[in-house]
Amino acid sequence: MTKPREANGYLEEHAARLISSYAHWTGKDLVPAGSIVARARRLFHAPYAALSHDTEPDPILNYANQSALALFELTWEELIRLPSRRTAEPVEQAERERLLATVAERGYIDNYRGVRVTRTGRRFMIERATVWNLLDEDGGYYGQAAMFSDWKYLGTRHEP
Repeated sequence: MTKPREANGYLEEHAARLISSYAHWTGKDLVPAGSIVARARRLFHAPYAALSHDTEPDPILNYANQSALALFELTWEELIRLPSRRTAEPVEQAERERLLATVAERGYIDNYRGVRVTRTGRRFMIERATVWNLLDEDGGYYGQAAMFSDWKYLGTRHEP
């Protein structure tokens, strides 16, 4: 999978899943209306962090916009090989598992708060995150996504 960019329509097919699934669960628009390529571009360049993972038993990240890539200090190549559990510290894993189970059961949550960690071990608190199930064209489960615009660095590092 290549990084979202103009030449590939900013991965419009995957972006369309994020956008349509978000609207399905929340009744809100993730990005303003327009063509799917324009919406995918807006999502990739959005001022909030947006990312998703696949359906594997140990889910792997498969999308992040520029804000999320910068926040987690990842390149695209690092992102698409990273198990999503690695975005949380080991002490946060049980809470993360409860979060994902709740989202799987209800479809989404819109007020998640938790500590996350960057590739280099920098810790940050996210507030008011929305986490939702991704749906494929037939309404089947396709993974999960998150978006948030409120975060604060905590000043301590976790050893990656």
